[in-house]
Amino acid sequence: MSEVLYIKIDQNIEVDHTDVRLGDVAKLECTNASVKTRLKTLKLLKIQAEKSNRYVFSIMKVVELIHEIYPDLEIQNLGESDFIIDYESQEYARDRWSLIKVVLLCITIFIGSAFSIMTFNNDVGVNQVFQQVYELMTGQPSDGFTILEITYSIGIAVGIIVFYNHFGGKKITKDPTPMEVEMRQYENDVNTTLIDGCNRKETSIDVD
Repeated sequence: MSEVLYIKIDQNIEVDHTDVRLGDVAKLECTNASVKTRLKTLKLLKIQAEKSNRYVFSIMKVVELIHEIYPDLEIQNLGESDFIIDYESQEYARDRWSLIKVVLLCITIFIGSAFSIMTFNNDVGVNQVFQQVYELMTGQPSDGFTILEITYSIGIAVGIIVFYNHFGGKKITKDPTPMEVEMRQYENDVNTTLIDGCNRKETSIDVD
């Protein structure tokens, strides 16, 4: 009976070194330990870029490289048929410009969220509603700083914390946050677009 190699590769794999081996991107299982150990060191890609970049790779190319070493080895693919090797240079990751972009993005999101809340409150006339409710319930005119405004402000803060499932650097529950879900969906869309674009152009990666 011929030996069987089970291989599983995720759709997107991040690496931080230029010599990419099969063991860096794939999970391997085989009854022959020597085959598994040898294939983990199989060279898939030599990255020449100095900055971060993405490379689309096909499982067919992986099978071809494996069969060059073990022609009779049966291969069972349990993962993606096409996958992306995401290379991030360590020097680029520590670049100050990357930190500046993150800070600018956080500031933009904060200002945009605050502007959206204020615009919503003005559109629906929350101040006037609170003033009328307060005067109706107490018989006194509202000065704009009553229990209604205070509890409403606290409620917005609590609602944001519960919705994003974060307080400081800690998650409230183990469920993924809406931001994590959206980022994962965006990442999947990007990966699918890159792979489809590569397949349409019929491009491939050759090992140096």
